[in-house]
Amino acid sequence: MRKKLLCTFVGLFFLGILSVSAQFSRPVSVGAGAGTTFNLTDLGNVESKFAFYGELDYLITPYISVGLRGEKGILSGDGYGSDFKNRYFAGNINGKVRLGQFLGRSNNYSYYSLEANTFSRIISNFYVGAGAGLVKNRIVRNLDPQYVENIVNLGGELAEDLGEIHFVVPLNIGVDIPFGRTLYGPQWAINVNYQHTLTTNDNLDGIVNKNNDQYGFVSVGVKYALFNRK
Repeated sequence: MRKKLLCTFVGLFFLGILSVSAQFSRPVSVGAGAGTTFNLTDLGNVESKFAFYGELDYLITPYISVGLRGEKGILSGDGYGSDFKNRYFAGNINGKVRLGQFLGRSNNYSYYSLEANTFSRIISNFYVGAGAGLVKNRIVRNLDPQYVENIVNLGGELAEDLGEIHFVVPLNIGVDIPFGRTLYGPQWAINVNYQHTLTTNDNLDGIVNKNNDQYGFVSVGVKYALFNRK
């Protein structure tokens, strides 16, 4: 089921590119950034850790995009005399819808992009998004025997596979702050993003309990538009 869902997202991504590529001046952007992660796992004392990402986005309209994103970082937490560290890798396919899609902007986007004031352009680029992807765990854990006994008594268990790959659903909210104008939109943007990732199992920390693990990633990055006409 998970593989079928991922294949569906991949198919829709490339279908979207093929169906709209003739309508725009190849509106592709690349981006990279870094920030801090925090986990919502069984060991609830969160330790904020570093993570970084790279992404590739394609604009279906000036305000709707589909993209690919990869990230690498650390999740860490402790409690009950125990601790864990997960040096994870993650990748996803995602879509984003920006506020400008609903603000009745001019049909002539080139004219709007050149004439709009800075505040209006920033407001138009607030977005929400969602996607589907995979996380690869690399977990190291140190668990107190008494804590392990309590987990087992409550119906939980220790994960056997500390390098597991599993399906995740990333949810995004953020803003692209554009600068550097061209006929088809800004050449550069500063991106501020919060991504909340839902997992389909309970193994980001090596402990399998009743509730699935989650984690957040707050980041700041830079995006650059490729192939724009001058």
